[in-house]
Amino acid sequence: MPLINSAKFITSAADERQFLTPSKPMIAVCGKSNSGKSSLINLLARQKGLAKTSSAPGRTRLVNYFDFGSFVLADLPGYGYAAVSKEEKEKWGKTLDKFFAQKENIAHVFLLSDIRRDPSEDDFTMAGFLNYHIIPFSVIATKSDKLSKMQAKVRLRAVAYAFGLGEGNVIAVSALTGDGRDMLERKIADILHVEEGK
Repeated sequence: MPLINSAKFITSAADERQFLTPSKPMIAVCGKSNSGKSSLINLLARQKGLAKTSSAPGRTRLVNYFDFGSFVLADLPGYGYAAVSKEEKEKWGKTLDKFFAQKENIAHVFLLSDIRRDPSEDDFTMAGFLNYHIIPFSVIATKSDKLSKMQAKVRLRAVAYAFGLGEGNVIAVSALTGDGRDMLERKIADILHVEEGK
């Protein structure tokens, strides 16, 4: 029986008053604008249009919640997009701070990073923030289809090294080809098992 049988959009939250406190484990997805968050959600759901993708980065300005059956997935606003006003960036930053302040509701975080590029200062800041607050996370190296299998292996090691993580905590995925989805689902199964065993 597959881990994910169905997925549906629940609601969007503009501020902490609208944040959900789900009764089941919640996995959050974060990353730079245009890192492939919406594509990853659609890959997991096996639905092309569940999360709205955009060629223009910086479109996700709300926390979007999705019901994946055995868990809830929270899609967080992308960070680090230069063309957004300072006020808008600060607003997004506050939204993220307040979301993570309720860490008892978060089972795990997937931090997305484009496999072709070295992690940015914003990525390191986010990883440092999660480490400081003892929030478990894994790095998802997206867009692996843009590289050959050998190049992807080399870049996977480089990304893991940059974040100071073991290679097992970095998963290479492609929303285009579906590569890495099985590993991602195994990781989610592990997260849910740990959560249920508490």
